[in-house]
Amino acid sequence: MFSPEVTVVGGGLAGCEAAWQLARRGIKVALVEQKPARMSPAHTTPLLAELVCSNSLRSDSPDSPAGLLKAELRRAGSLIVACADETRVPAGDALAVDRQSFSRAVTVALALDPNVRIERRPLDRIPDGPVIVAGGPLISGGLGRELRALAGDRFYFYDAIAPIVEADSIDWDRAFFGSRYDKGSVEGDYVNCPLTKSEYRAFVSAVREGKKVLPHAFEEPRYFEGCLPIEVMAERGDDVLAFGPMKPVGLDTHAYAVVQLRAENRWGSSYNLVGFQTRLTYPEQKRIFALVPALKNAEWLRFGSIHRNSYVEAWRLLGSALELKRRPEVQLAGQLTGVEGYIESTAMGLIAALFCHARLTGRALEPPPATTGFGALYRHLLRPRQPGEAFQPTNINFGLLPPLDGRAKKRERRALHAERAAAAFAPWLSAVAAA
Repeated sequence: MFSPEVTVVGGGLAGCEAAWQLARRGIKVALVEQKPARMSPAHTTPLLAELVCSNSLRSDSPDSPAGLLKAELRRAGSLIVACADETRVPAGDALAVDRQSFSRAVTVALALDPNVRIERRPLDRIPDGPVIVAGGPLISGGLGRELRALAGDRFYFYDAIAPIVEADSIDWDRAFFGSRYDKGSVEGDYVNCPLTKSEYRAFVSAVREGKKVLPHAFEEPRYFEGCLPIEVMAERGDDVLAFGPMKPVGLDTHAYAVVQLRAENRWGSSYNLVGFQTRLTYPEQKRIFALVPALKNAEWLRFGSIHRNSYVEAWRLLGSALELKRRPEVQLAGQLTGVEGYIESTAMGLIAALFCHARLTGRALEPPPATTGFGALYRHLLRPRQPGEAFQPTNINFGLLPPLDGRAKKRERRALHAERAAAAFAPWLSAVAAA
């Protein structure tokens, strides 16, 4: 008789990875997936690990952030990345897959694993006992309501992500530090990128005319007045942005408008564009934001987006094993924890499984090192925030990693980040295997 020791809720990438990692360590897992009895608006097949937004897991270059994270997933024996490698299609240096073949490979692997039982049924409550909830960003029904009750007002359904720019790519001759009305540090807590009236008008015109990402049929485009997309504000009038997120008021400048940047990390190696939530497509963001003189040659670590999402404010609600503080037997994984992207969700599923296994076997598990992709994401979730500092989901990017020592040239930093991560990841993985 099959008697599961852990229940994994959700057959997406994070849930499948978590189930696989536990099963290969001898833990019997019930993987509960609501399809096909209940289909979400984003899914169309009963297969596990269905890719809904893209067939690409982004760059596979080892010196890119996404490539670094996939390299760690491969070393850790990731099912998701192994199936992606098996079903790869040509896409330059990106790891793109045949969607159907990929999902089928994941489904078959788990269906044939003797330590996994796939249960096709909806859940309207969180199961008892050790459980990993990886319900994805569209979690709903009774399960969603229970999670929302546990999270209180720290459970979100709409997500606005600000673009992030690499500090070294800002034209510092065209930018200045300063806070409105001199509030903050002596130097100023913001980087201000000024525009003349003609530059501002050209920017607004480009935003209005730029190509936008249309919302999915299940995403009703309702926005909070305090969190409007820049294109919506631009449509309301020529000077709405200049009186909103681009207002120069309180700054020592004669500029007609400014784009303010706020430090994304404590090292000041990356900055986010304040108030620049947008549905502009990624190529359009790159083109239009370059109209800001200080950002003409900017290198973007992340572009902005607005979409329906469900995630918890992890640093308040989760413990060190990604468990809910109010129900420690329940761990979260995937996008619910506050990460963005396929491989990021996979990584959090793997990490949750490792912590779950450690707790079941009574062993200690150190978090992954901060200099690794795993560790950078983990610390992004659990790092305490300052008063007023927003918690936003993110993709893996080099701005999450500690800066490199020394004066490495810009073109060398990516490779050095990858080398440092690999050197730190190997002994941590060996310790995990020994546990």
